[in-house]
Amino acid sequence: MSQSALLDPAALDPSWLVLDARSERDYGQGHWPGAARVPVSDWETAAKQANTDLSEDGHWRTLIGDLGVDGRRPVAVYDDGRMTEAARVWFILQHFRVPAAVLDGGWPALTAQPGAQMDSMPVMPSPAALDPAPASHASVGLVTRQELRDRLDGSTQIFDARTAAEFAGADLRNNARGGHLPGARRVGHADLLTAEGRMKPAGELRAMLERAGFRPGERIVTHCDGGGRAALAALAAVQAGFTQVDAYYLSFSDWAKDESCPVVRDGDGH
Repeated sequence: MSQSALLDPAALDPSWLVLDARSERDYGQGHWPGAARVPVSDWETAAKQANTDLSEDGHWRTLIGDLGVDGRRPVAVYDDGRMTEAARVWFILQHFRVPAAVLDGGWPALTAQPGAQMDSMPVMPSPAALDPAPASHASVGLVTRQELRDRLDGSTQIFDARTAAEFAGADLRNNARGGHLPGARRVGHADLLTAEGRMKPAGELRAMLERAGFRPGERIVTHCDGGGRAALAALAAVQAGFTQVDAYYLSFSDWAKDESCPVVRDGDGH
């Protein structure tokens, strides 16, 4: 994984193409000069549809290219500071081999930089033909429901980035079933960030994950309920030194709707 996958706002320079993953309202009130807005909710919906999911290369090449992304120039993504929406966009971009990074701390950290500027005029990017460099590749892989179900033999470490209530099955989040995947270990996404909303240092992340039972030399698959927290957890895992990281991007909402996929609730055993 490139060290640039998590970018300090102080290191942002004109070599980066900047994308804004905040709401349309927030973007309209002010954004980084030159930053185009990513329609994150549209991307989230498209990824869940069979005819536009992340296996549909042509569809996503168009969506990404429409933002002016050509696959050669590195892309920096920021959100409102939660880091999950920026991580979602980062994960999709790197899945399609676009060199990309999450701006650590998002908009609050970016605008706190000395000399930070703001623009209120919307940016209308010129569409580009997405053509990543031949040597580029995704640093975090994509896992489907079927693939993860086949890995429930202990060969894969499952990193659940949801809340304790979701993990226990007390918070269903509009799912028909609640609980967690067999063998899953939970480290909530909020625990990956400092009080200031920045990603915790690599050594601290690694120690936290090892305390939870994750072994750096073995494959790890992250998930949440709908993708954003899973992407942030994947970024944190790689920052912590894990080298075999995948994300089950469609996450628990996809798993819970398939009755053939086992779910464990607290009290049922773990």
